[in-house]
Amino acid sequence: MTELILHHYPTSPFAEKTRLILGYKKLKWKSVIIPMISPKPDLLALTGGYRKTPVLQIGADIYCDTALIADVLEHLQPDPSIYPEPSKGMGRTLAHWADNLLFWTAMAYSMQPKGVAQIFGNAPPEAAKAFGEDRRAMSLGMPRLRAADATAAYKSYLRRISDMLDDWPFLLGEVPCIADFSVYHSLWFTRTRTSVLAGVFDATPAVLAWMDRMAAIGHGQFEKSSAADAIAVAVAATPAPLRDEVFQDDHGIALGSRVTVSGESFGPEPTEGELIAATRMHYTLRRTDERAGVVHVHFPRIGYQLKAVAPA
Repeated sequence: MTELILHHYPTSPFAEKTRLILGYKKLKWKSVIIPMISPKPDLLALTGGYRKTPVLQIGADIYCDTALIADVLEHLQPDPSIYPEPSKGMGRTLAHWADNLLFWTAMAYSMQPKGVAQIFGNAPPEAAKAFGEDRRAMSLGMPRLRAADATAAYKSYLRRISDMLDDWPFLLGEVPCIADFSVYHSLWFTRTRTSVLAGVFDATPAVLAWMDRMAAIGHGQFEKSSAADAIAVAVAATPAPLRDEVFQDDHGIALGSRVTVSGESFGPEPTEGELIAATRMHYTLRRTDERAGVVHVHFPRIGYQLKAVAPA
């Protein structure tokens, strides 16, 4: 198996989700640290526009969004599964809720003034300003929760999560599933990065105990690498052959067309390329970069919009 390269930064919640899945599956991986905010020229050489964190690279194949990355890791290492039966569908549904509604609620709670002061306490004042401007640019048009509303919602969600832990150690059974990894990462951010606000967990000790079990999974075996080395890997590699999956045309856009793929809400920066696959689960674009060579960039369908590029 070609080496796994994770492009991430240590404090990213979604990167923590992926790091734990890698640890759970005991997969070896290489760590490339990317900037927390733009510019990210080395990452964009691989993705062509997508700049959210993390990104998984396998040779000249670039996988965007943790929902798709989780599926890729499951395919590479099916045991232990993060989609165990009989709760596979429920796990995916709960994970989608957690990666979206729960995440934004947790962030609105954690990024209130006390939390921001802790995160950027040792940084120059312009660091917090630059971070805020960067995230605003990535979330234009998204509704924003006020801190008070986020606090109320967060407490309710934590009580519901606690109720799920009444009869077993993980959210849907005796072993972790994709729902556990998706619910965990938002709570991890509050507990570790904005610990001054971690009192929100006091009323749900079962959630804290579950978080300790999740943290104990660890990140597995990894070694540090560099962006330059990762780009060199892409240049030297050939994208993996596409699996023979049925073309699902929901847009009237033919394979071979020039298209863009972008996030529906957060992270609207488009990636442009040639559409070479559109299955029921994902899109694949072929693109050529002057630094990275020919790469295939993969996106999940859910949460992303596909558009044809108008002829010049």
